[in-house]
Amino acid sequence: QVQLVESGGGLVQAGGSLRLSCAASGSIFSINAMGWYRQAPVKQRELVAAITSGGSTNYADSVKGRFTISRDNAKNTVYLQMNSLKPEDTAVYYCNADLPYLGVNWGQGTQVTVSS
Repeated sequence: QVQLVESGGGLVQAGGSLRLSCAASGSIFSINAMGWYRQAPVKQRELVAAITSGGSTNYADSVKGRFTISRDNAKNTVYLQMNSLKPEDTAVYYCNADLPYLGVNWGQGTQVTVSS
């Protein structure tokens, strides 16, 4: 069984920064891609950023140049550095991890609220 635990969410003013962390634990031999998604009220969950085991990254157009995804493979942890935050970034942020033979696992989510 694998658990993903996010941390680092909170309330911040527009233009501010937050850093999200997501640590995976349990029966883990390796992790393929890891990613961050977000879901705002009455909206569908959307990809924010993803990173492969080799470090290749992919970002939503809306966050390019403001957010940076990174990972520490030794710690089975993925990070999301969020700068220049906007009110429209307000959402619940979820991390996920694609594990060989175990499939995609999700965290419980962490709330990010950006005030104007």
